[in-house]
Amino acid sequence: QVQLVESGGGSVQAGGSLRLSCAASTSLSMRSCMGWFRQAPGKERQGVAAIDKDGRTTYADSVKGRFTISKDNAKNTLNLQMNSLLPEDTAIYYCATRPIYLPCTLDPLSQSDYRYWGQGTQVTVSS
Repeated sequence: QVQLVESGGGSVQAGGSLRLSCAASTSLSMRSCMGWFRQAPGKERQGVAAIDKDGRTTYADSVKGRFTISKDNAKNTLNLQMNSLLPEDTAIYYCATRPIYLPCTLDPLSQSDYRYWGQGTQVTVSS
């Protein structure tokens, strides 16, 4: 069982920045694929960014060039740096990880293969 706890959400004006963190109860160096997802009111949860065991990253088109996913294996923390925030980035943000036998190679932004989820953190961007 893997426990994930997100932090860093909040309210910011458009153009601002936030940094989300996700503390994991297990070593991140063993996690084959970790990701950030978000769910806006009335919408389905969607993949935002993913990172594999070797640090290779994948981003949704809507956040490319603005968001950066990273992980600190020493601290067992997954991060999401969000810059140039837009009102449409408003959502609850979740971190998640796949079982160690499921790599990121196939559709890393699809939530279906992610088994462990955090409780989410709210991000609100005002115009």
